Amino acid sequence: MQVGNKSYRVETDIPEQVPVFPLSGALLLPGAQLPLNIFEPRYLSMLDDAMSSDRLIGVIQPALVDTKTGKGPVEDLCRVGCLGRITSFAETGDGRYVITLGGVCRFRIGEELVQERKPYRICRISPFLGDLEAGDEGKEVDRKALLESFRAYLEANDLEADWSSVERASTESLVNSLSMMSPYGPAEKQALLEADNLKIRAETLIAITEIALARDSDDHGPVLQ
Repeated sequence: MQVGNKSYRVETDIPEQVPVFPLSGALLLPGAQLPLNIFEPRYLSMLDDAMSSDRLIGVIQPALVDTKTGKGPVEDLCRVGCLGRITSFAETGDGRYVITLGGVCRFRIGEELVQERKPYRICRISPFLGDLEAGDEGKEVDRKALLESFRAYLEANDLEADWSSVERASTESLVNSLSMMSPYGPAEKQALLEADNLKIRAETLIAITEIALARDSDDHGPVLQ
């Protein structure tokens, strides 16, 4: 995996512990880009430290709440997140940082490290090493079905897209970009993150979109002709 000027190929390229940035509804995927506007003091401190070391932070969602019981698990973080490298960094002059993270690989949290010197959280992680391998997963994706689903969603919501750019995008880029841009909730975003491979992620995205379209049709009457 090449992210910015750095290559990540083997397990030793990934640190055993990383600062984590809990962010509900946010999705970072390997090989994709996530822009962020940082203003909380503890995360400004986290970025200062990351910029002076390996530029890596982990993006992870707070633990999902069971909609039936209203309760989450004992742990207050999801177990799987995505490691990101800071590939662009700018100061705004009013105390904020505007950054872009490039997705490196997904990880599973092992444990949170007890430490008092830092205002942010640090966790020991186990990386998904398969994300670092170059492959051609796009061949397994039903690109036609994905585009049909995307087109139906746009039409149902009176939205437009630059179809020339969409057609030129690689299948991997298309699946991951649509997953990250999708307007779905934290549970759906986590399902897309944890999908075993690109094919399953695409199928999950199509299924979520079809459910959303069906729900909108039930709520507002027929949407698509």
